[in-house]
Amino acid sequence: MKTLSYLALFVFGLGLTACSSEEKHINEHHPETVEKSPVKLESALEEGHEGHHHEDWSYQGETGPEHWAELENTSSCGGMHQSPINIVEYKTDEALPPLDIQYADQTILHDVINNGHSIQYDFEAGDYIVLEGEKYYLKQFHFHEPSEHTIEGVRYPLEMHLVHANKEGEIAVLAVMAKEGGQSAPFDFLEAYLPLEPGAQKEIGKPFDMNLNLPKDRSYYHYTGSLTTPPCSENVQWYIFKTPINISLKQAKVLEENMPVHNYRNEQPVNDRIVKASRNF
Repeated sequence: MKTLSYLALFVFGLGLTACSSEEKHINEHHPETVEKSPVKLESALEEGHEGHHHEDWSYQGETGPEHWAELENTSSCGGMHQSPINIVEYKTDEALPPLDIQYADQTILHDVINNGHSIQYDFEAGDYIVLEGEKYYLKQFHFHEPSEHTIEGVRYPLEMHLVHANKEGEIAVLAVMAKEGGQSAPFDFLEAYLPLEPGAQKEIGKPFDMNLNLPKDRSYYHYTGSLTTPPCSENVQWYIFKTPINISLKQAKVLEENMPVHNYRNEQPVNDRIVKASRNF
């Protein structure tokens, strides 16, 4: 894994080692297959960062990621189309449109929750994205430190997941990477409501412009995967921005102090999936 001179090296002392050569890559000769019905938001809310706190899994030991598939027979954690992945082979698709992101500057950020696995901020109705003519509403966002997805072997210090759902409860996630840089004003606002003990919740009730937490370059990678926490339900639509945002070392440290150490799942085999890359926007 390529070495980054980012804050992860200081915050976590994380050794960035070479990605395994045994990792399965994309087979571009086979179309992406979708055999299961799309994951529903209501089922995601039962467990995981995309939902609420769940006691039966963790990021370490006998309940860590290597054992998630064994914890519940009904989970999809051992499935063929899991997330996250290492984005190392992809097909540039000129037909992929710019992401239609409709975030207002006055949407109310309802509350913040420490669900024991991450720090999660919940939105009231208002913000949404449009995918193939259908609205997916922003429900919440949360953090993984360091990142879960890697790009050409590079693991970023932080990854933010913006979780959306359409009226049928089908899920789409925008993933934003972060690297060491200047102080982020949006993160200053968010972290003013921390610290927060595991299981605790704090009301915010103030407007927040989510556009301020997105990169100016909106080009992205797209693939179909899963929730990255149990039950690891599949057919989640992933959109990963190519360009990271900047946060300071101090801001990353605040998040680290409120989350489990290394709250990320390792990269999963790509198997028969095709990762697509948009043109530059």
